[in-house]
Amino acid sequence: MASSPTPQDAADDPRLDLRDEADLHAWARRLDASPDELRAAAAAVGDRIADIELHLKGSRASTNSERVEHELKTRP
Repeated sequence: MASSPTPQDAADDPRLDLRDEADLHAWARRLDASPDELRAAAAAVGDRIADIELHLKGSRASTNSERVEHELKTRP
């Protein structure tokens, strides 16, 4: 029989509570992402913060200078 997770286990594997606006905004600040980006990441990979963070890092693979250069090239 498996034991219930302890509070320490929960702290070791934090999850995003999408229903809690304060939690959503706190994690958005910590992960340097918008709440909408967090919602999209959670929809893609689930609510584990570690998975969301990896997903966000993967979607930000280009550097800022590459993004600026791309923006300048694509502007009319």
